[in-house]
Amino acid sequence: MSKIAVLGYGVVGSGTVELFYKNKEKIISKVGKDLDIKYILDIRDFPDSPYADKFTKNFDDIINDPEVTIVAEVIGGLKFSYGYVKACLEKGKNVVTSNKELVAEKGAELLKIAAEHNCNFLFEASTGGAIPIIRPLHQCLAANDITAIAGILNGTTNFILTKMINEQMAFDDALAMAQKLGYAEQDPTADIEGHDACRKICILASLAFGKHVYPKWVHCEGITKLTLEDVMYAENWGGEIKLIGSVKKCADGKILPMVRPAFVCNNNQLSHISDVFNGIMVYGDAVDEVMFYGRGAGKLPTASAIVADIADAAKMNGTSISQTWEDSADDSFIADYKDDVVSVYVRTNGVPAEKISAAFGTVEYLSRDNQPDGELAFIAPAMPERKFDEKLESLGGEVLGKIRVLELD
Repeated sequence: MSKIAVLGYGVVGSGTVELFYKNKEKIISKVGKDLDIKYILDIRDFPDSPYADKFTKNFDDIINDPEVTIVAEVIGGLKFSYGYVKACLEKGKNVVTSNKELVAEKGAELLKIAAEHNCNFLFEASTGGAIPIIRPLHQCLAANDITAIAGILNGTTNFILTKMINEQMAFDDALAMAQKLGYAEQDPTADIEGHDACRKICILASLAFGKHVYPKWVHCEGITKLTLEDVMYAENWGGEIKLIGSVKKCADGKILPMVRPAFVCNNNQLSHISDVFNGIMVYGDAVDEVMFYGRGAGKLPTASAIVADIADAAKMNGTSISQTWEDSADDSFIADYKDDVVSVYVRTNGVPAEKISAAFGTVEYLSRDNQPDGELAFIAPAMPERKFDEKLESLGGEVLGKIRVLELD
């Protein structure tokens, strides 16, 4: 029998325990061996829980118990989880986690420790919640040369943008609604400033391209500067604004990871993903493009991926040789986003069309209802972003908005 320990009994931890026992017999039949949860680590007391006899406040109970072969870490953050996970792997215990910050910051180190101790560090739940993406990347799509990944990786920001698009709701009002419904934390910084999406694209980029991409190396922009005017111009253009996390392989062999709001045209499937749902597009030389779609967070959706990793860990004999990447000493393999060739949407006030034409040549002008005199919005032709910024600065006047157009070629 494989005994399991669950570290943390918050929303995701309780969901993991609940789902495991709900479908325990089915899980055991698929694994081919008996499984049970022996410990649940939490500093709080749960005397009324049906699993009250399994709770412990002492991590030593878990690390020193040879019966425990699988540990599910759902505490989050780095303060406690990093030390706990590292200790478990050094003891040869398999670890599964939903902790995107842990994987994005310490993934290479923890994968190396797992390999050295013939166990596994699995993290399907860290990037897509219920969406299977980690396993497809290193197994199902292994025959492909992956050229790019792009996705809506944060349900909170997608909910906010959906309200702005469909109900003409101002950003602050949409954020307040997300907080009221429990989609956004009281401190929503990680979501709305793009940090959550950044950690997720770092994990996907590391796995797809084989070298650890640290969040500090990724250009990251959130959605706090977006306005209803930008949303209306995007609709006139034929698309929607989404917060996109992406990575692509450049012609010189470097990769370019980035998180930013983007104009996404309506013929791209990502433009149609609404509310708290996430979607991830993977581009490969054999499959062209494939899309993964579903709930990117939540108690049971995330638990689904964690319990699936528990089942995989129970079946594995030794370390997975495909779910891994190398550490990186520096960011020399990361391209400068300023050198990327992009088309950009611009909204200006007090800049005459003649001056725009002189700087950018032929542009695509956009319109919206109640467009005031003096406001012009346009899509500039594709050029290196560094060159675009120089031209934009030469316009003078007032720049009210600047949003990239999603292109992965």
